[in-house]
Amino acid sequence: MSDALKKRGIPCGWHRAKTLMNLSGVSVRRSKKFRVTTDSKHNLPVAPNLLNRKFNAENPNKAWASDITYVWTVEGWLYLSVILDLYSRRIVGWAVSNRINKQLVEGALRMAICRRRPEPGAIFHSDRGSQYCSLDFQKLLKSHGLISSMSRKGDCWDNAVVERFFGSLKTERVVFTKYKTRDEAKQDIIDYIEMFYNSKRSHSYLGYFSPLEFEQQRGYQLAA
Repeated sequence: MSDALKKRGIPCGWHRAKTLMNLSGVSVRRSKKFRVTTDSKHNLPVAPNLLNRKFNAENPNKAWASDITYVWTVEGWLYLSVILDLYSRRIVGWAVSNRINKQLVEGALRMAICRRRPEPGAIFHSDRGSQYCSLDFQKLLKSHGLISSMSRKGDCWDNAVVERFFGSLKTERVVFTKYKTRDEAKQDIIDYIEMFYNSKRSHSYLGYFSPLEFEQQRGYQLAA
């Protein structure tokens, strides 16, 4: 809050920001624990953990991380797959569907490839879910020179950055919203990703810039 006010030209130290928040009854929304969507009970080949919790990529499109989460609507579950660039924490690819299958993660990957055009040798990190281990998905990775990396079994900390994004999405937008339809949820999630998280939400890891601001500061532009 202190850094957000400073960016708007309002001098405000950490302690003053805390005092003002207390006086105004403003508090931090705490993240909740959500159920796991990973289906690792399969006989498909599993990639080694090449990322090994090295979440600080020095250049864009050198290491991506991906995962799947879910959102409840009156019509039923809506599943979301995202791909996050560890360089800027920017969501570079996403897809939503009422089914949690390989087409879901393939859609997010195709968007990320189209937008970012990564060079061969980039790491693509995920969990051991059957969607990511599927032969078609692995074939898509290899066709674009991406190297598959997977978390250890049952270890969510191996993909902590994407888990943190899901926590922010649900705490800041989804938890207090009752979606009547999947389309309503989809539009709200897209708005959160593109209009708020990528472009406006500040990150302490990025020096309190948003992912978009961080990349622009360093001269990187997202492909159209």
